[in-house]
Amino acid sequence: MINQSKPVQSVPYLSLQKEFNVLQTEWFKSIETIGGSGAFILGSNVKAFEQEAAEYVGAKYGIAVANGTDALVLSLRALDIGPGDEVITTPFTFFATAEAISVVGATPVFADVLENSFNLDPESVESKISDRTRALLPVHIFGNPADMTAIGQLAKTHGLKVVEDAAQAFGARDGDAAVGSIGDTGCFSFYPTKVLGCYGDGGLITASSDEVKARLLKLRNHGASAPFTHDELGCNSRLDEVQAALLRIKLRKLEQYIAARIRVADRYDELLSDLDLVTPVRPENGRHAFNLYTIRHPRRDALRAYLNEHKVGSSQCYPSGLHLQAVYSQLGYQSGDLPVVDRICRETLSLPVFPDMSDQQIERVCWLVAEV
Repeated sequence: MINQSKPVQSVPYLSLQKEFNVLQTEWFKSIETIGGSGAFILGSNVKAFEQEAAEYVGAKYGIAVANGTDALVLSLRALDIGPGDEVITTPFTFFATAEAISVVGATPVFADVLENSFNLDPESVESKISDRTRALLPVHIFGNPADMTAIGQLAKTHGLKVVEDAAQAFGARDGDAAVGSIGDTGCFSFYPTKVLGCYGDGGLITASSDEVKARLLKLRNHGASAPFTHDELGCNSRLDEVQAALLRIKLRKLEQYIAARIRVADRYDELLSDLDLVTPVRPENGRHAFNLYTIRHPRRDALRAYLNEHKVGSSQCYPSGLHLQAVYSQLGYQSGDLPVVDRICRETLSLPVFPDMSDQQIERVCWLVAEV
């Protein structure tokens, strides 16, 4: 039952203020140490975080980079994917997923998604494989793990690479395996809104190949194999010590953060269960990290307007599939080519979810959703 005897006046889509208040003393001490050391780039905190994050994910190596987009671009480059190649991915994702494919000169090929999980539909993926396909790029959307067993089998059958876009899913699991440990590389974003986020930009690539690791270390640092010695064109994509120090602190608390997100999702599920909408599906064998809590609602636009009117945050993730964006008009996709994506883009809305969200805030959101 929804209790609105003393409703809160507003609910932000995300609030990090309480988290910051808890973390600031330890983080600021780390910053003082970093300042005294004079090592601000690729120093001891970055190296330690790379090792700790890789261990958490279950990968052999972690390579810290400047952001999640770079993680995708450098992964594709390290796997020698470029002009003339095709990479199959989902259009129901943030633009960076497809953008990275285009940036390396390859062509994104969009497959449809599953209506329940919003993740890539393996049958649709299989129908898109051609003699130019070099890689599959699944996205663990909203923190919900994709079906990596089916995707991995397709990759094995057709000799393809797998790059996991786990930007929204640090800590999610497909079966017993953490996302980011299953493909050839795993790509994470530490944008502040993420399950594991810093207070700026940051990213990580996980890998278990010695060759891929060595290539990534060069690519993130101007293609340098040694100081002032350059084997190829790379870029400047380095995580700084200040953000790495924060991420080390937050990584130790990650299970606590994910448990808190799941608590919010559980309460949403309970209070929204009798309404004319669809709540997020969870993996039968694995763990949803709930970076976002995304519902399907038959009158999504009216709902969002009502929430906005009552000062409750939400996000329309995503209003249009990437296959229909103007930037990819030359690929020739039409409305109806990927019917599930077209349908869910009209119906999905992400509600507030963050670890410090109170029961009163959750109840306020659900009360307003019920009124619509």
